[in-house]
Amino acid sequence: MKRINLIASALMAAVAVVGMQAQSQAVTVTVDGSAAWEGFMNVSELPANGGGFVFGSGWGVPDLVADIDAVNNTITTSPNTVGDPNEFWYQPGRPGDDPMDPNDNGGPGALGNKSMEANLFVNEVGTFAGQTLTFTGTIDAFSLTGAHVAEVFIKDFEPDFSSAVETSATISSTGTFSITQSLINDPARPVQYGFRMTGENVWVTDVAPFGSVTFGAIPEPTSLVLFGLGVAGLAVGRRRK
Repeated sequence: MKRINLIASALMAAVAVVGMQAQSQAVTVTVDGSAAWEGFMNVSELPANGGGFVFGSGWGVPDLVADIDAVNNTITTSPNTVGDPNEFWYQPGRPGDDPMDPNDNGGPGALGNKSMEANLFVNEVGTFAGQTLTFTGTIDAFSLTGAHVAEVFIKDFEPDFSSAVETSATISSTGTFSITQSLINDPARPVQYGFRMTGENVWVTDVAPFGSVTFGAIPEPTSLVLFGLGVAGLAVGRRRK
C-alpha cells in the first residue's frame, strides 16, 4: 500500500513539474500605458496609383496620432495625419487651393495622396524567446469609419528585421481582444506587440469624422485573485459580526 502511495505521489509531483514548465512557457501581456511604446510608419501609394511601397521609417508616437494615457492605462489611436501640404501627401482639387502650386494641396477638405500604416508597439529582444505570447486587452471605444483599418498584432522578427512571422486581428467593435503566437526560440529575435492603423492620410483638422479606437488593459490574474480574497475577507468579517 505504501509503495502504491509513493508511486502516486511521484506521478503527481511529475505532473506538477510538467504543469509548471508548461506554465513558464506561456506569457500574457496587456495594454500598459507606462510601457516603452515606439512608432514606425510604412508609406505606400494609394491603390489607385498602384499601391507600391514608398518608404518606412521610425516615427514619434504623437506623430502616429496615438494618445497614451498612463494614468488611466488607455491608448487611443486615430487616422494618420501629415502637416506637409505638398502634392506628395495630398491630392489637388481641395476648395481654394492653387492648382499651379504643388505646395498648396494640403488643407481642410484635402484628400490624402498616400496610404499610411502606423505601427505602435512595444519592442522586446530575447524576453519571450521560445515562449507562447498572448496579447490581450479591451476595446473601450470604437468609432472608425470604413476608410481606416485598426489591428492588433504580434510580430516575431529576424534579428536584422528582414522578415517576420506575424499574428494579427482586425478590430471592428468594442469588447475584448486576444491574440496568441508561438515564438521562435532565438534570443536575438526582436518581438513586437501592439496596434496598427492603416488608411489614407487626412488633414489634421479633418480627423474627428474618421473616428478612433481606445484600448484598455485587462487586469492581471494576480490582481483578480487579490480582489477576490479581499471580497472573501469582507464576507467572513460580516459573518463574524
